[in-house]
Amino acid sequence: MTDTLPRRQPAAVLTDSKPEDAAFLAALGRQVRESRERRGLARKAVSQSAGVSERYLAQLEAGEGNASVLLLRSVAGALAIPLTELIDPREGAVEKRLIRRFLDGLPEHRLEDVVFRLMRDYGEEAATRRKRVALVGLRGAGKTTLGSALAARLGCPFIELDKLIEREHGAGVPMLFEVYGQGTFRRYEREALEKVVAANDAAVIATAGGIVADEGNFALLRATTHVVWLKATPAEHMRRVMAQGDFRPMGKSREALADLIAIMEAREPEYGRAHAALDTGGRPVAACLDELAATSERLFAGAG
Repeated sequence: MTDTLPRRQPAAVLTDSKPEDAAFLAALGRQVRESRERRGLARKAVSQSAGVSERYLAQLEAGEGNASVLLLRSVAGALAIPLTELIDPREGAVEKRLIRRFLDGLPEHRLEDVVFRLMRDYGEEAATRRKRVALVGLRGAGKTTLGSALAARLGCPFIELDKLIEREHGAGVPMLFEVYGQGTFRRYEREALEKVVAANDAAVIATAGGIVADEGNFALLRATTHVVWLKATPAEHMRRVMAQGDFRPMGKSREALADLIAIMEAREPEYGRAHAALDTGGRPVAACLDELAATSERLFAGAG
């Protein structure tokens, strides 16, 4: 079989290089050499695995040649490191390499949670969340009523995430669930949340009750907003939902209240991870709004 890579051709030499080009090539070569030596690999073994000549590899390590991207990709593959680790030596610190490899080994659905934990432990949380408040809880908790009133008081937009998704995808939430499934809907939810956060330093966001069921979406919500859990008694939730004429997901159940209680109990541990909680059961809207506004200001100030 004919070799498709130029195994025995030397790297192209720069005849009129600038000082910064020479410095870059020297750093690149040093990165290749150090990566090879850390793995205890002989130059011959790497050249064979990468499909390049030992002469080429020696020139590369010496910083004497201008390598093509394809050849560099082959060398990076032989060294079992990302190509970016070679071409951007500034990212070559041991700690950064270890973090990158750890992240590369994580399943996709865990990455959002890792980002949240990093922001929580090492980031500037107040700056990251800015003046964004997200309300979570089951239907009937008061998210729309209190959310719109809080936004008016704070002088910022009120955004209902479900309605934003419906506008963007041209169908109601039940239809999106039925046609595309929960996984696709949660992706829509994440994309909508990312857009809202990117466009608004200050906002009050009402979320669907099930956002806590997706660990990645809830982690993103907690990392980028101040999350407040609105709650009430099961009977209060039921009364408010019925008053709205919305019986999802209990519409066909003869034991709607029991179903609601079961949902509340199942989600309570996740709702409990919010940054604050407010019980709206049996209380006037004005009193709840005052407490929610005070809670928001406390969260903005970083008082937790």
